[in-house]
Amino acid sequence: MRLVGPSGEQVGIVPLAKALELAQEYDLDLVEVAASARPPVCKLMDYGKFKYESAMKAREARKNQAHTVIKEMKLRPKIDPHDYDTKKGHVVRFLKQGDKVKITIMFRGREQSRPELGYRLLQRLAEDVQDLGFVESNPKQDGRNMIMVLGPHKKKTEAMAEAREAQAARKAERQGVSTEQEQPAEQEQSAEEPAEA
Repeated sequence: MRLVGPSGEQVGIVPLAKALELAQEYDLDLVEVAASARPPVCKLMDYGKFKYESAMKAREARKNQAHTVIKEMKLRPKIDPHDYDTKKGHVVRFLKQGDKVKITIMFRGREQSRPELGYRLLQRLAEDVQDLGFVESNPKQDGRNMIMVLGPHKKKTEAMAEAREAQAARKAERQGVSTEQEQPAEQEQSAEEPAEA
């Protein structure tokens, strides 16, 4: 087998017995790195430490991974202007967070004969949020509902990074404000001390 030393140096091609002897000498484990290679490649390493480091790398990678979520917002064709603004605010928040938004217009009774009302409402919503998102799937009639999907312009990972930066800035600002409040109090005390003497 081809043996790699503990610090990554090439030991060379050695028999198994010699490799096991070296592993005991260094008080390390003999780990097969590439079984399909000819001859197989083995490395002298602390296997427990290796497993721990690889688990930490995987955990860090999962932490930075972003899951695309599809949020859903339901509307009615005869929606009140204030309710529309509230729903639009939710859609804006979802798009800023980097999530896709599925907009569903629900038709009831006679409203089913007027699908153009729902289509106009969806077009209006798409125009109102065009700076944050785009129409990923055009409005489609699906039984009693009309569905449209909006996708965000920025990726979820970018939105998460921006949110972290904003949170750090707010935290730094709060700490800056608290230290500024403490300083004038100290100056007042030092000004009072000479007056008493």
